[in-house]
Amino acid sequence: MTFDQLGLTEILLKTIAEQGYTTPTPVQQQAIPLILAGKDILAGAQTGTGKTASFSLPLLQKLAETFNPKQTPRRVRALILVPTRELAAQVYESIQTYGAGLPLHAEVIVGGASFGQQVRQLRRGCDIIVATTGRLLDHITERTVNLSNVEFLVLDEADRMLDMGFLPDIKQLMTLLPKQRQSLLFSATVPNAIKSLATQLLNNPVEVAVAKQNATADNVSELVYGIGKEYKRELLSYLIGSNNWKQVLVFVRTKHGADRLEKQLIEDGIRTVALHGDKTQGARNKALEFFKTGKVSVLVATDVASRGLDIDDLPHVINFDLPQVAEDYVHRIGRTGRAGLSGAAISLVCPEDAYLLVEIEKLLKRQIPRIADTGYEPVSLKVIDAPKKNAPHKETGKKDYRHSKKPSKATDRRGAAKPSKSNDNKRGTGKSRSR
Repeated sequence: MTFDQLGLTEILLKTIAEQGYTTPTPVQQQAIPLILAGKDILAGAQTGTGKTASFSLPLLQKLAETFNPKQTPRRVRALILVPTRELAAQVYESIQTYGAGLPLHAEVIVGGASFGQQVRQLRRGCDIIVATTGRLLDHITERTVNLSNVEFLVLDEADRMLDMGFLPDIKQLMTLLPKQRQSLLFSATVPNAIKSLATQLLNNPVEVAVAKQNATADNVSELVYGIGKEYKRELLSYLIGSNNWKQVLVFVRTKHGADRLEKQLIEDGIRTVALHGDKTQGARNKALEFFKTGKVSVLVATDVASRGLDIDDLPHVINFDLPQVAEDYVHRIGRTGRAGLSGAAISLVCPEDAYLLVEIEKLLKRQIPRIADTGYEPVSLKVIDAPKKNAPHKETGKKDYRHSKKPSKATDRRGAAKPSKSNDNKRGTGKSRSR
């Protein structure tokens, strides 16, 4: 199938061709004709499958068909809600690209940016708003935005929005929208909570499912390194430096951990920048720009980047810390191997976090291959002691399932060149790393 067969207009087909797209992805093949036909849809599609284009292309076409140039100021006719600022920026950029030849105007409304500047932009009028819920509600409170004319509603990464506790915000926003509208709900996973939300938001939706739930891409190779917790950073530096990796996305569990690892990798001679929720929007944008343009080799991020971070041909994703929620593993490694390209995902797993690996492999219904020789004393990743239920996590304070007995630490250091049992030079040999 080609894009010509989906019912898109010539101007959109020309734009698609200019972007180098020739064959629509499965979710695009199914969703675009349904949206053009005016159907509400509940779409389950894994990250990296082209779902942004699957809703933005038909949305732009339908808005352009009924565009009224005499309407001033422009009314908000389409609302796209996303969980993170990074995803908002990505969706907004896609709409700008696909809609370059159309008389439509979009704005992005997210926290961390100037409220006053957003007010000025909204007063000029726009057809499409891409927003995070919190900042959008701020504008509604200040009466700087009116949603009473919205014809199209899109919830992107809806499962992540529920995970982040946005359901009350979503329900509040729904009371401000016209009941007569076309609604589209996109989610990487479709658990019962999403189906329940769909019954509240959608009208006789058509379900679109293009991939197995909680499945990883076949073109992403996965490996697990069993390693003592105190040697993780040293092994990470060694892998990046010895292989001369130029673009690596590293996931950590906490904001403090991201800042600490950023500092340590810089000390090892590796160009690194951190990205997490405590950074200003300007700092987050700068970090992404540096990473995408190659000014830094490593981006250390919390799960703020596990959704909505779209980087062309990202070769490596490393889980420095495993995620607390098994489903987030799929989203993290989905940052690589996008659009049919190959990628590699590596997880550094200490004995304390073996139970998290067990949960991930239960979700995937398979075992991730292990690297036996890491250059350190071998560590067991078997969960021997039963996890203690509802014990607070020592870093996040959230309840989870932790070991009731702490496993013993590895006693060896990285010794690929000079094996030794001493604890000196724990920081590794970063001098050979590329700056």
